[in-house]
Amino acid sequence: MSIKQSADGSKPLTYAASGVDIDAGSALVERIKPAAARTHRSGVASGLGGFGGLFDLKACGFSDPVLVAATDGVGTKLKVALETGLHDTVGIDLVAMCVNDLVVQGAEPLFFLDYYACGKLSVEVAACVIKGIARGCEESGCALIGGETAEMPGMYKEGEYDLAGFAVGAVERDQILPRNNIMERDVVLGLASSGLHSNGFSMARKIIEISGLSYDSPVPEGGSIGEWMMTPTRLYVRSCLTALRKHPGVKALAHITGGGLLENIPRVLQENLGIRIFHNAFSLPPAFAWLRDLGKVEMQEMYRTFNCGIGMVVIVSPEEAEAVAATFREAGETVFHLGEVIPWVTGFARVEMPPSLP
Repeated sequence: MSIKQSADGSKPLTYAASGVDIDAGSALVERIKPAAARTHRSGVASGLGGFGGLFDLKACGFSDPVLVAATDGVGTKLKVALETGLHDTVGIDLVAMCVNDLVVQGAEPLFFLDYYACGKLSVEVAACVIKGIARGCEESGCALIGGETAEMPGMYKEGEYDLAGFAVGAVERDQILPRNNIMERDVVLGLASSGLHSNGFSMARKIIEISGLSYDSPVPEGGSIGEWMMTPTRLYVRSCLTALRKHPGVKALAHITGGGLLENIPRVLQENLGIRIFHNAFSLPPAFAWLRDLGKVEMQEMYRTFNCGIGMVVIVSPEEAEAVAATFREAGETVFHLGEVIPWVTGFARVEMPPSLP
């Protein structure tokens, strides 16, 4: 009996026969190299394919840098991507959820790594996802310097995949946010979101399910439910960095993700401060209002689950508020004058939201 045969005379077992296709993984790397190359920036000291990604911080021109790191995923938004077949934007979401968290510390995103896990690798789907990641990196000035593709048969159902992202940025030590000089009557600005972003999808999916609708059903803002839900998370990096470099009066930024407005704004405040949001500061976007009414969701629950149309909050001194708002508008953001900083008394909510929105 040949040593190349198994004991029962069948063909020799291969890794591919076990469910892992190394050739497909290699083909994916070749497919995504051009997209990754477009994210090249100063500091990159290696290409794809090595055991690790190299980055030269000195080449970026920092004098006294502090590194800032963030990691995230896109949650059950992936379920919508799988059910709609729309895979070209979740990569942008993955990048946005990480780099938006970096910039709120005042940091410039430098490089990004991704983790793509699946049961059986589809080169077409994976390439679509990773090209979205590269696009998000490119729009954020962040280099895609590496990643991992894990094919794990038995861990995921046929056609399913999961994503995680890891970003590193840097900020000069004396520019770290939030600042410790936030005070009463400071102005609170809000930057419009592009939709649900990547939070609240478990509730949104449940509302769609119990309402008997499908992802092909229409939404008030036009298009289908699936298309609206898959609108990628807005990337705020370039506009925020521009404002931070131009205006020393910017004291804090808050990325509105899981926990909504109620949970995220207090993360940048001193313990003795809170926020009052003005009643007519902004309107609930039509699709959010439609989702609220469809699921009979109370406004306080909306505020703590969804971004409700505000993806980034900016706290700024009153003297610079108008100039900062103008800078953000010039950068393409829709800006709302949301409210003001107030004293916080134990026992009351740190963020006072209006009971309803116009």
